[in-house]
Amino acid sequence: MFLSAAAAGAGGLLLSGSALPERLPYGGALKRDPFTLGVASGDPTPDGVVLWTRLALEPTAPDGLGGMPSGSYDVDWQLAADERFSKIVRSGTATARAAQAHSVHIEVDGLQPGREYFYRFRVDGHVSPAGRTRTTPAGLSPLKFAMAACAHWEHGYYTAYRRISEQDPDLVVHLGDYIYEYAPSGYTAVSGVVRRHAGRKCQSLGDYRLRLAQYKSDPDLQAAHQVAPWLVVFDDHEVENNWAGPVSSVSGTGAAAFARRKAAAFQAYYENMPLRRGNLPKGGSIRINRRIDWGTMATFHLLDTRQFRDDQACDDGERSGCDDRLDAGRSILGADQRGWLLDGLGRSEARWNLIGQQVIMAQRDGRTGPGVDVNMDSWDGYAADRTRLLEGIKASGAANPVVLTGDAHTHYAATLKPDFADPDSPQVAVELVTSSVSSDGDGYRDAAGIAETMRENPHFSFIDQRRGYIVCSVSQDEMRAEFRTLDYITRRGAPAKTAARFTIPSGHAQLSA
Repeated sequence: MFLSAAAAGAGGLLLSGSALPERLPYGGALKRDPFTLGVASGDPTPDGVVLWTRLALEPTAPDGLGGMPSGSYDVDWQLAADERFSKIVRSGTATARAAQAHSVHIEVDGLQPGREYFYRFRVDGHVSPAGRTRTTPAGLSPLKFAMAACAHWEHGYYTAYRRISEQDPDLVVHLGDYIYEYAPSGYTAVSGVVRRHAGRKCQSLGDYRLRLAQYKSDPDLQAAHQVAPWLVVFDDHEVENNWAGPVSSVSGTGAAAFARRKAAAFQAYYENMPLRRGNLPKGGSIRINRRIDWGTMATFHLLDTRQFRDDQACDDGERSGCDDRLDAGRSILGADQRGWLLDGLGRSEARWNLIGQQVIMAQRDGRTGPGVDVNMDSWDGYAADRTRLLEGIKASGAANPVVLTGDAHTHYAATLKPDFADPDSPQVAVELVTSSVSSDGDGYRDAAGIAETMRENPHFSFIDQRRGYIVCSVSQDEMRAEFRTLDYITRRGAPAKTAARFTIPSGHAQLSA
């Protein structure tokens, strides 16, 4: 046992037991608390889960190494069946090395399915906050998960993460833009800069490590990590705005220079996320598409819409009259990943097939009247690939496909069909798009603009431009989605409200209010 007393969790997780444990005598160089970035878990299985922490004395130290002394540190860890840590079921020691920014990834196995567990770390006499995690069930078990995306540090506070922690989810699914790579004031919201980025624009490994450490120092984000395992995928801002495969969005950036930048970003991303060894980056690439089963109730098919996409059509600028976006040879997934997804859907025995990906799949036409005005960075810029995918999903026979999406900084609920111009085109799936945690600052709700957009895009059932997240409850007969919103995030403490509720009946690709 680390200690005779229980460790009380910080943030949204409160463990039984009254107080933090008494600190043990410091045993070495770390005279201050090194657990300033919190703890996390992720990618659960029926018999295991990944446990994560990273040591940092000063999260915004300029070199990105968190103010840690050089050298390696032995980090003890415990996993318990109870929140008082009186029933330790697994324990061990991992080495936190400077070469991995003093992060540790523990792949625990041999656990019981469908069980809640508690974990913590110790180094040099310091004990981390305790986190709660769980294994996936073996059978048809209900699921409650939260969806989040897009958390720009400078645009506001992470109250949405705190509210997610209070929802007590089984899982949190983060769909990208966990960080933003811009220099201080490099992307300013209308509501201004609330708190400043440390460091410069992210280019080097040290830059990305610093930025991730600054973001992870936020107590509201730490609270959301503490209460449940996370499933994470990245979008563009973990590297660079609107990048596409080997192509930088910054004019004049050569392929070799951009490959080095991606390698740095992927290394830092892995170091700071609860990912498995199989997700270790290899040079300028990293595998994030993977499957997580929640028993036989649901399978999460997590996609990568960045590394394998063709460059955006029409220089990613022309929004209308761009015939190149319709080119049948263009892909956002790449043929191999599309085949991987459709093969998995065809084999799936899950009641619900949840496709987690980054950019909005439904057509979103911003032009009133004839013609379309669309975003080339979304699936609208890869229209033929979208048609291929949706036809493939329908042909797969997979039960209850639901697409989970981030990026848009707006809540959307939509139905998906291969041809959005044809009223008789079959409804293949439902798409739930979560608004941002903080990106674009305080949100708004333009009722007239929403009505006009929905008239032009009748496949949308709901739009809301306020900040927020989605909470989904999945059962054998239905999936329920609550769109949660916050009226402000440029100051702390906003309550979360349910702006809309939808039900997706099993066997029907449709939304019922």
